[in-house]
Amino acid sequence: MPIISTQDNYLTVLNLFTTDTPEHQAQLLTEMGKIVDAAAYEGWISSTVHAGQDSPGTANLIQWRSGEDLQKRYAGEEFKHRTLPVFREITTAIRLLQNEIVFTQTHPRLGGRIEVSPDRDDYTAIEVYRVGEADQAELIKLLGEGQDWLVNVPGYRSHSVFRGLRAMFVEGAFAVVYSQWDSKDSYEAFRDLPHERKPRPRRTNDERITELTVERDANTYRVVHTRAAGH
Repeated sequence: MPIISTQDNYLTVLNLFTTDTPEHQAQLLTEMGKIVDAAAYEGWISSTVHAGQDSPGTANLIQWRSGEDLQKRYAGEEFKHRTLPVFREITTAIRLLQNEIVFTQTHPRLGGRIEVSPDRDDYTAIEVYRVGEADQAELIKLLGEGQDWLVNVPGYRSHSVFRGLRAMFVEGAFAVVYSQWDSKDSYEAFRDLPHERKPRPRRTNDERITELTVERDANTYRVVHTRAAGH
């Protein structure tokens, strides 16, 4: 199963698709599954498909050996003339985000290991923050090191912070947080806690994150399929 680790030096691509109906989400998952099962691209490491929970959509977390390998995939005729057109027919938005993993943290019981697999029962949240280029480094620190208190939040399993490198269909600098939780209830209890009831470290952190963020959006997911090179 794929592992999220700052030690691997992979290029991590998050392909995020939104759509308007559960039926279109099912179509997206079918098309993504076909691509993942047939993948044999030079430099491709793994792909893990996620099904949207809060709103219809999908996410594919893909690990690549390098940006050069990914560019060969994007330059191919199949990607330009079949893959993108098919997805454009059944989506309301497409974002192809290229990232560097810069921070990970887990609850102590996970021993620092972040696994991504349909064999697990993680309730996963993916948050995308657009930020001014000059503020990207500070925002990343707040999203990562600034949230060491998360280990004491009920239901928390892990979170990983990605520094956006470049993207298709997104302008400007960005950062991504990928977090895992015990359940929908535990994540929503954390997310929806009124600001005035948050512990002071969280209030201070959240206020500065809000000041730096140009735009933020999020969805929640369940992992439904994964495959790695050689399998």
